[in-house]
Amino acid sequence: PILLFNEADGVFGIRKKYAENAVDKMENSVQNIILQEMENLEGIMIATTNLTDNLDPAFERRFLYKLRFSRPDRNVRRDIWREMYSSLSEEDAYRISEWDLSGGQIENIVRKINIEYILSGNVPSVEEILRKCGEERISSDAPGKRRIGFPVKSA
Repeated sequence: PILLFNEADGVFGIRKKYAENAVDKMENSVQNIILQEMENLEGIMIATTNLTDNLDPAFERRFLYKLRFSRPDRNVRRDIWREMYSSLSEEDAYRISEWDLSGGQIENIVRKINIEYILSGNVPSVEEILRKCGEERISSDAPGKRRIGFPVKSA
């Protein structure tokens, strides 16, 4: 059998040392059961996370192999843009790839572009795509950061 835990930090997170409330105690108990069953599993277990610092060391040491996938560099991002949005020129794809986005974030932007095209028939300019790149990044270090939620349109 192959068992996959996607976003594993939600299940394999650091256990509470001084669990006092019922929820924390139950969560620790479930994690202890999972730890024991990991020892008995006669199969392959795969866990994915982008929050490795949140993994409990007891889980981490039970993984035989650990692979780190780094964020794509600019050339790889350019290739992702060209693959997902083939109408971009090489130059435009390289310009847009300046944004340090993951493949999933690029995919989100391309989906938005496709939905807007279906609804309005408009093909976005490179400047509009760059704006969408800024909207996709919600962290505080992102240029042109935006608040989370629905955009506010003035009357």
